[in-house]
Amino acid sequence: MPTHRKFFLRVALIVGFLIYLFTDLWLWRGPLRRQIDRFHPSGSRVVARVMGHPITGGQLERAVRAGLWLDGKSMESLTPEARAHACDAALEDLIDHELLRIKTTEMAAQLVVSEAEIQQRIEQFRHRFESPEAMQWAMKSQGIAGDGGLRGMLTARIQQEKYVAKQIAPLVAITDAQARQWFERNRGSLTIPERIEARHLFLPTLDQAPDAAKAKLAGALADLTAMRKDFATLAKEISEDPATQNTGGQLGWMTRDRLPADFAAPVFSLPLHNPSLVRSRLGWHLVEVTAHKPAEPQSFDHAKPEILAALETIQRRHAVTQCRTALRRLEASHIQVYHELMCCFTGDSRLGCLGRHP
Repeated sequence: MPTHRKFFLRVALIVGFLIYLFTDLWLWRGPLRRQIDRFHPSGSRVVARVMGHPITGGQLERAVRAGLWLDGKSMESLTPEARAHACDAALEDLIDHELLRIKTTEMAAQLVVSEAEIQQRIEQFRHRFESPEAMQWAMKSQGIAGDGGLRGMLTARIQQEKYVAKQIAPLVAITDAQARQWFERNRGSLTIPERIEARHLFLPTLDQAPDAAKAKLAGALADLTAMRKDFATLAKEISEDPATQNTGGQLGWMTRDRLPADFAAPVFSLPLHNPSLVRSRLGWHLVEVTAHKPAEPQSFDHAKPEILAALETIQRRHAVTQCRTALRRLEASHIQVYHELMCCFTGDSRLGCLGRHP
């Protein structure tokens, strides 16, 4: 073959190869591009990409373990099917969180987070752990780099919450008409339960003989009946209930469901202004019922705040789901999931290939 023909053939092959690379890598995202997409610069496998941002196997593994930890479960206790379900659920959440992170980053200037909000969230986070060491271990296991990383994560989370709140605001507002409509449909089940107002003296029997506690309160009852002492004085002198001993023994208004069953039954059967000895599993009580109100229907005005709060909670939950679904649908073409790399829950491999090369 003449030299000039060989030259043109080589040029044609090189040009063809370059055109293929351009088409595969940038135009059609072909097999070569998909293979490249599946690796992260850190060396870990990429199980999904959201608008070009990778979600690695390591992130997914941490998310799965964190979710199971919150439910009191471990990876080792799950069947392969349950692991697959946990993996899918965690990945869905990671994709949604990544979409929200990108959107909130774009709108960061409009989603201002105050120092007070950050500090409050940091304190709430700290209270989840029994010691600073336990918190540091949990942060490390979740890939949170020190206090600065925690601060950044919580700030981003607050921004995401503000973004979602802004998006769903028009869908969450409940009108008085909607609240009244719900009230009319459920009027029959909306009653104010029977209530009593009572006061008591209390002696526990965990650290003293039951007979001695009963005898002491019987003496107090005799003093009360003879009007030698009043209830408030006796509460200060002998009651061992720290919550009421300095307030005259007042328990306030109570419904049955606020009290232990073994205490509620005898107390709700007492007549008004008739101090009596009552035994509960905790000890002996000298109880006086000072007022009683029977069960009665609730008015709309009385129930309205609770109805509005309940309906707004339901509507907010529904609106958040709608927001996430709409955002996922809008950006569907920018989400790639590499299912073949999610072999983490098959057989006995536990986390298998997540975050690792085969």
